[in-house]
Amino acid sequence: MTNYTVRVELHGANDDDYANLHAAMEYEGFVRWIKGSDGDKNRLPTAEYNMADADIDRSEVLRRAKAAGNSVKANPTPWIIVTESAGRTWSGLKSWRN
Repeated sequence: MTNYTVRVELHGANDDDYANLHAAMEYEGFVRWIKGSDGDKNRLPTAEYNMADADIDRSEVLRRAKAAGNSVKANPTPWIIVTESAGRTWSGLKSWRN
């Protein structure tokens, strides 16, 4: 199983567009949090998503992110980057509960 971090940037987008993107990404299997070793869920930065313990490759993750991004604002084409994780470390992320 593999973990992925995905960033999606919509151009000329407003808050409603990003709210719609969050819903579309969730539909595609992404979440907006990352789980720490203590089990606590930490909120990711804006427009960044996590797909943990995935049984798919980077190409499929990208396909799903593109489907979500394009469903909200296809023109101009959303900028998307998919990173396959070999481990994660972070600082300053707030708890998902807050």
